[in-house]
Amino acid sequence: MTTFKFATIGENLGTRMLGEKVRGMLWPLIQGDEQVVLDFEGVDVVSNSFADECLAKLLLEMPLEELKRRTTFRGLNDLARKNIAVAFKRRMWAMQDTKKFT
Repeated sequence: MTTFKFATIGENLGTRMLGEKVRGMLWPLIQGDEQVVLDFEGVDVVSNSFADECLAKLLLEMPLEELKRRTTFRGLNDLARKNIAVAFKRRMWAMQDTKKFT
């Protein structure tokens, strides 16, 4: 099991630009053989923008069920949990809408 500590990035994770950078750091770990613990202990804020760019966009690379098998969350506060859940829901809706037009 590998642990990715988001607190090493910052206490407030808010921008798409930062989310893209962190996704680039996460992606090789998630593709590995070990499950990745996404550890948010010590992180106060995870914005919708960061959550979408860093985490929900992983759905463009692999199905949700596979992502669930490869990762687990730890240390999320209630607001961060909500923003991450909303980002995943919105990304899945956007992907479904895109499929309707292809």
